[in-house]
Amino acid sequence: MTTTTIARPVAQDVTLTAFRVVVSFLFGCHGLMGFGLFGGIDGQGGAVEAWSFPGWWASVIEVGGAAFVLLGVGARVAALLCSGTMAYAYFVVHQPEGLLPVQNMGEPAVMFCWAFLVVAVVGPGSYTLDRVFRR
Repeated sequence: MTTTTIARPVAQDVTLTAFRVVVSFLFGCHGLMGFGLFGGIDGQGGAVEAWSFPGWWASVIEVGGAAFVLLGVGARVAALLCSGTMAYAYFVVHQPEGLLPVQNMGEPAVMFCWAFLVVAVVGPGSYTLDRVFRR
């Protein structure tokens, strides 16, 4: 076995884990904006109305899903839910405003949708709490 064969899977696992952690952290921050944090939804600390659909529920899914994906607990299922939430957000909220994401301000929704789809399909990597619990 050469060093390249040993280093490649480790590098892939570390990269995949870093990708999962960074994307889910940013997604969690995005979700917290719905509750008025980080400038809120209007840049002035405004929050979505409690229990309103879809805004409040989207924020709950974003924060909860981000936590599960970040920790690697049920990450594939949580990532699929997050991906679907962002697909819904894009087609229901953004797409009616313009055809392309750069026209309708939907770039974050599209990027999060595809990033979480990658995690759902490829997996969360080896460094997860699920793996710790299995031992």
